[in-house]
Amino acid sequence: MARTATGDNDDALDLVQDAMLQLVKHYSARPAAEWGPLFHRILQSRIRDWYRREQVRNRFRVWFGRRDEHGSGDAVEQQPDHHNPWPDANMVSHQAMVALEAGLRKLPLRQQQAFMLRVWEGMDVAQTAHAMRCSEGSVKTHYFRALRRLRGLLEDYW
Repeated sequence: MARTATGDNDDALDLVQDAMLQLVKHYSARPAAEWGPLFHRILQSRIRDWYRREQVRNRFRVWFGRRDEHGSGDAVEQQPDHHNPWPDANMVSHQAMVALEAGLRKLPLRQQQAFMLRVWEGMDVAQTAHAMRCSEGSVKTHYFRALRRLRGLLEDYW
């Protein structure tokens, strides 16, 4: 979820690590059943904070003529995998996942959060509402809108 939100593995790992540390620091005495929703609530707060910091950073990048501080990507990741017996099937699957991640990045943050918590994390509506600090009705609305938008963006793959 953090990688999809940030688009960068290093930033995502930092966010997840910070959320885990905060969970242990503040909620280790809570029952283990509460840890999942609490962790996601902390993680979503960290992602929102990251977005705020990025907006400020982007203002300065635009001002100084830099839009992206990272290069065009990792050269190792761009190399083909010669050990896979079914490269054509994996290519289609990989393209679909890339399109899904790109589609998720196009969603508003709340829709992205609702989709990720419900689909990828398997939380129910109540747990998602607790993690997102909103009502169950809001979760349903954000989730529906995310699904509708993703279906439109990804209709070529499914």
